Amino acid sequence: MDAAEHNVFLKLQAYDEADGLYINTIPLKAESVDFTTDKTIPSFPIPIGAITGESTTIALDLGMSNKTVNIKGVITEQTIHKKFGSSEKIRTFTAHEIAQMIASGVDSTGLAEHQAFNEIVIAMPSKVDKNYNQVNERQIPFTWRSRGDNLKLDNTRVPLPFDFPDSMTDDGVKGFIRSFGFSFNSENVFIEFTLDFQVATILP
Repeated sequence: MDAAEHNVFLKLQAYDEADGLYINTIPLKAESVDFTTDKTIPSFPIPIGAITGESTTIALDLGMSNKTVNIKGVITEQTIHKKFGSSEKIRTFTAHEIAQMIASGVDSTGLAEHQAFNEIVIAMPSKVDKNYNQVNERQIPFTWRSRGDNLKLDNTRVPLPFDFPDSMTDDGVKGFIRSFGFSFNSENVFIEFTLDFQVATILP
């Protein structure tokens, strides 16, 4: 199965942008991708009702939110490229083996860079680049980022914005896999799966 036929990529911590999108990644066939963004705004009631005749609450929008991605799809037999230093292994794995590999990575620690996943790339079609130029439709990673350089376009009044992606090799969504579920079915050669990804900055 050609990795180019897939629309979601799990990146291992050992992923190196110089190697290209298909090395140290696991491509997945997503049938549905659900995005959730929960806004967190601290609010405080203030005692001015006796003066104005109406109670008031002040809210502070400090740009805090919780972002998650839920994916449902299938895993198929495919060729995986893994690079260990200067050595590259290109092997064809069954769907069952790939499901086991992902489960093992979710179970591992972030110190194991060839096991743990810290980024997910979800391809989406785009016709407008980061500077609001109309371009031919191409695939870019989904992110929560906005178009424009610092203090420009959507990032007006934003001094240090993250770069909006312009190609599939740009960063996707960083974080960790919170849960990964799948079932072995004797009648199928593919594996149905569900995956919950928590957007986060992982320390250290």
